[in-house]
Amino acid sequence: MIGAGPGGYTAAFRAADLGLDVILVERHTTLGGVCLNVGCIPSKALLHTARVLAEAEEAEALGVRFAAPEIDLDAVRARKDAVVATLTGGLNGLARARKVTVVRGTATFTSPNSISVEGDAPETISFDDAIIAVGSRPVKLPGLPDDPRIMDSTDALRLDDIPRRLLVVGGGIIGLEMATVYDALGSEVTVVELMDQLIPGCDPDLIAPLHRRIQGRYAGIHLRTKVTEITATKAELRATFQGEGAPEQAAFDRVLVAVGRRANGSLVGAEAAGVKVDERGVIAVDAQMRTNVPHISAIGDVIPGPMLAHKATHEAKVAAEAIAGDTGAAFDPSAIPSVAYTDPEIAWAGLTETQARAENIAHEVVRFPWAASGRALAVGRPEGVTKLIIDPETRRVLGVGIVGIGAGELIAEGVLAIEAGLDAEDLALTIHPHPTLSETLGFAAEVAMGSITDLPPARGKRRGA
Repeated sequence: MIGAGPGGYTAAFRAADLGLDVILVERHTTLGGVCLNVGCIPSKALLHTARVLAEAEEAEALGVRFAAPEIDLDAVRARKDAVVATLTGGLNGLARARKVTVVRGTATFTSPNSISVEGDAPETISFDDAIIAVGSRPVKLPGLPDDPRIMDSTDALRLDDIPRRLLVVGGGIIGLEMATVYDALGSEVTVVELMDQLIPGCDPDLIAPLHRRIQGRYAGIHLRTKVTEITATKAELRATFQGEGAPEQAAFDRVLVAVGRRANGSLVGAEAAGVKVDERGVIAVDAQMRTNVPHISAIGDVIPGPMLAHKATHEAKVAAEAIAGDTGAAFDPSAIPSVAYTDPEIAWAGLTETQARAENIAHEVVRFPWAASGRALAVGRPEGVTKLIIDPETRRVLGVGIVGIGAGELIAEGVLAIEAGLDAEDLALTIHPHPTLSETLGFAAEVAMGSITDLPPARGKRRGA
């Protein structure tokens, strides 16, 4: 097993549970990969801090006033690091319990059945089967000065300081999540995005509530805009912009570059094993996660598809089970959820409205506005929307999109509905607890059924009429 991120350690542990002798090679000192060490987990720890700060600010509308918060940056950083340490320590224990041999060092293929590991004690490891799980790395913009004030996502999560003026280059999920953190901590945030909307690929109506909220908080959001130059002086970073909505040249204290990630497939010497890697560092696999060399598999960010930890862990189990001899093991999901842990959160799965229109797929869209949700009104966050993409003939749920607080928690029911082939009636007849935000999924299904009573009556024939 090469790489100990969510995909790598899951595959290693599953393979060990199935009776295989497993060696897990990891180049970093801790297990968990990008997600646990410098990605998903530390960012969510900081985002929780950001949400607490935002809730204290919002409490004034509820009749509760707090004094201005005092931020102890060392304590914020220590708490984030403690969460990471707890989880990485837990992985070490799980590896020991399964008798998985962990080797520290950088692995490179030397043949179809061997790798060399460069580390404190270089060695050669022979194998019958291998799984490549080496993840991805941030894309770097060419031509930028070599200055520590220009950060990638890993740098930003170190939280070295709170810059007074922060430029975020890239309005995707990673950039906006870190913008959420730094805005809450007191930075004046400017976001620049090359495309015509934030989080390109997500349906525009799901983006709209987020855009409206942060537009009132950030110094600027500039779409269809790119950074053409950054010059560094001792006092500041000066950025020059170009595009339809480009602002004038401006000065910043730090710049976060979050324009995507690149697969690491080209960094393991895969060609020595005969494994094909494309120009983007991506490795093609079949449904059992096998590469063109059948005894070598690949999973996670290094193969096609969204770069998501939860995708990698499911691929990992398939790969391990296939290697162990399960001929029925296959990765064939109906939906893979995506979540932006912004404020509000955005989550979607399955067919999107944008995709349905672009591919001329017959579909029906129904929405339930959170302004009609008792729970959303009670917590003071009625800007959300829950929508379903429905097959107009079979009434099956093809896609789900949610924007609002806790959307990342709510989307799982929608994923299950798609995976299980449920129709709108199945969701509508599922009794959801009241008052909850989860009700909005049932209410959206009732809109599709024509049985909704929590909205004004729609024109046309009602169910049962």
